[in-house]
Amino acid sequence: MDAHSPSFDLASPKGPLADFLIARRAAVTAAEHGLPEPAYPRRVPGLRREEVAQLAGISTDYYTRLEQGRVRTASRSVLTAIGRALRLDDDQQRHLCQLADPYTGEQADEGEQRVTSQTVRLLTNLVDTPALVLGRYQDILAWNRLAAALLGDLAAMPPADRNYVRMIFLDPQVRAMQDDWSERAREAVSSLRMAAGTYPGQPRLQELVGELLRRDDDFRVWWNQHLVTMHPFGHNRVHHPVAGSFDLDWQALNTVDDQEQIIILVTAPPGSPGHFALRRLASWAQRQALQPSHLAPGPGEPEPGGARFSRSARC
Repeated sequence: MDAHSPSFDLASPKGPLADFLIARRAAVTAAEHGLPEPAYPRRVPGLRREEVAQLAGISTDYYTRLEQGRVRTASRSVLTAIGRALRLDDDQQRHLCQLADPYTGEQADEGEQRVTSQTVRLLTNLVDTPALVLGRYQDILAWNRLAAALLGDLAAMPPADRNYVRMIFLDPQVRAMQDDWSERAREAVSSLRMAAGTYPGQPRLQELVGELLRRDDDFRVWWNQHLVTMHPFGHNRVHHPVAGSFDLDWQALNTVDDQEQIIILVTAPPGSPGHFALRRLASWAQRQALQPSHLAPGPGEPEPGGARFSRSARC
């Protein structure tokens, strides 16, 4: 991290569990649970603490201590009951359990994340499909030529800037290319929130989130809402300066050897405008000599150990 960059905490002194409970309680209304509205106006949006406690079948004092950070863990049954009261989806419930586990993330390795040469070769061989590998904080660890054509010359970027969330918010070309930018951006914030629940306090995460909080108002709002809902696949319309406007599908696949790495594949149905746009983009990328992250070794050549992400000098 740059010596002149201000430090910050991903959570308040109350702790990440308390922050998440407070944020989610504010997002749930009494009407959603069929509760009567009180005769006096509510001082804050969402449910009151006593209402959450009643819905979860726990004491108001115990729930209050959770939100105040005086209690920082709970049993799985209590967390499940609180999750129902706060109307959490599966991803949010899983995140809640992560935050309540005092050991989660303690052994996180903040060193280099390596991509196997087999995975790099897979990406390189996908000549008509943009493909990349994202690490635990959405750092782009590996990519093929067509992914570089879609997102920009990734090889020319400083490693610390080669991050999907950072590009969605701070790269003008990537931001303008998204037809539904706000949806893509909220998904990106969700991915970082999930990482923050698993690896609180890690320097790379501190650096990335700190920069985004300082530089983008939308990120600041969505980060404070504790968005954590994830989507393994989706549809997007893009407006590319070279290939024009077209529709694409994407899906996220976990690698078997490293659950912290996700392969993103971008596709279009055969014969669709998106399919022909990707073919035009592939030809353009070849003329521009855009480079994939690493060329796979040939037969009989030693395995290089894969691509890697390492922080730049300013980290």
